[in-house]
Amino acid sequence: MADAAAEVEERGGALDTAKDLFAGATGGVAQVLIGQPFDIVKVRLQTTTQYKSALDAATAIYTHEGPRAFYKGTLTPLIGIGACVSIQFGAFGAAKRYFETANEAAGKKDLSYLQYYAAGAFAGLANSAISGPIEHVRIRLQTQPHGEGRLYSGPLDCVRKLSAHQGVLGGLYRGEAVTLMREAQAYGMWFMSFEWMMNAHAARNNIDRKEVPSYMVAWYGGLAGEALWLGSYPFDVIKSKMQTDGFGKDQKYKTMRDCFGQTWRAEGMRGFWKGLAPTLLRAMPVSAGTFAVVEMTMRAIS
Repeated sequence: MADAAAEVEERGGALDTAKDLFAGATGGVAQVLIGQPFDIVKVRLQTTTQYKSALDAATAIYTHEGPRAFYKGTLTPLIGIGACVSIQFGAFGAAKRYFETANEAAGKKDLSYLQYYAAGAFAGLANSAISGPIEHVRIRLQTQPHGEGRLYSGPLDCVRKLSAHQGVLGGLYRGEAVTLMREAQAYGMWFMSFEWMMNAHAARNNIDRKEVPSYMVAWYGGLAGEALWLGSYPFDVIKSKMQTDGFGKDQKYKTMRDCFGQTWRAEGMRGFWKGLAPTLLRAMPVSAGTFAVVEMTMRAIS
């Protein structure tokens, strides 16, 4: 009997993980389609000084490169971010169930918000192995010259050329150390803040979590997106700088620490927050859409 119960529990855990992965993938597709135009403006502001503001950058992109430019490099994130968000929700769900089991053994009922943060940080770290190179390729495609000056013909060409510089680790995976730091902090904040708002709403209204209206799920998801970026943005700036840097004699930043130092000396504290406004503007609809799609998908398949 005990073996049978354990087998059922194991299958249930695998099924729950599969549901988390599927729901996360659907949320990832929504995330890319909603957020890509905002993201290219953010990256341009982070990596160059030629624009006065987010509006100036968006206007210049539209005028000189056309409306399709706002979806430069979309194929890579559409495939990759779907996988990334799938991993995020799969890893978060698995970590959350681990903490729930540990709490039950210790006689505790609910997860602490430190545990929610730790589960989110684990999700970010699990995701970073593919999010690092995917974002590197996306950034290179977003910032390459327009027209005849293009450096890469597409995502695969970009992967090949980046890997040719200092190998896969030194080329394609450039900036991975700061990516790990950003992902852990960002997704720790993201999941913790969303869970706190959802649980508080359910408790305040004396309802089950599944009864929280979809528009409130989207609202809380949007606010969680703001928390994600406010808690991790300086890491993202350094990641973008390192992933748009040159190679060989054109390389400006030797290490992550060197990039932090040069940014501080050249721009001060403001340098770590460049492009924050369009990022926060993007975060609300993108994160709202992601959590709403994931939550509704989970309710539909559960």
